[in-house]
Amino acid sequence: MSVSLACVAVRSPASLFETMSEADLVARAQGGDIGAFESLYRTHESRIYGLCLRMVADPARAEDLTQEAFIRAWQKLHSFRGRSAFSTWLYRLTVNVALADIRSRGRRQDEITATDELHAVADPQPRKQPNTRIDLERAIAALPSQARLVFVLHDVEGYRHHEIGEIMGIAVGTSKAHLHRARRILREALRS
Repeated sequence: MSVSLACVAVRSPASLFETMSEADLVARAQGGDIGAFESLYRTHESRIYGLCLRMVADPARAEDLTQEAFIRAWQKLHSFRGRSAFSTWLYRLTVNVALADIRSRGRRQDEITATDELHAVADPQPRKQPNTRIDLERAIAALPSQARLVFVLHDVEGYRHHEIGEIMGIAVGTSKAHLHRARRILREALRS
């Protein structure tokens, strides 16, 4: 029984990757080295999950989107040309995966869920300093979906309004309006 070596992915020892630069890991992964890609995955998985969680406000869905983003990254790795950092390319790919998922599920359900969650976040409770991050994450998760997406893309990920407009298929003014709305809702929720 003969196996074609062209269709067998190369796997290098894990210790080899600990000393490699990200550019070298990407180059090896582009050559089919699964171990190099696993190292890239371990490096970026938690940040990609955090991005997905902020975008969809659902931990289970965020896990699925994280996996989908890395699957898509593996499939499209040949298209990465190194003009930007790998993490920038991976983030943009992840944003596109998450937006496609959001669009496919429709806006109506997200809006209803987000509005309901906002009331729970806005209830006055004594605030302690260690919970501030959790409160902010909860408040972001409770934003209406379009406002949450623009907020995450602009204030968390650093995209400009014209880029957000292109990514989401909305006008620059609409992006600015969603950001203004998100910030207003967050201020009100966190003031409580």
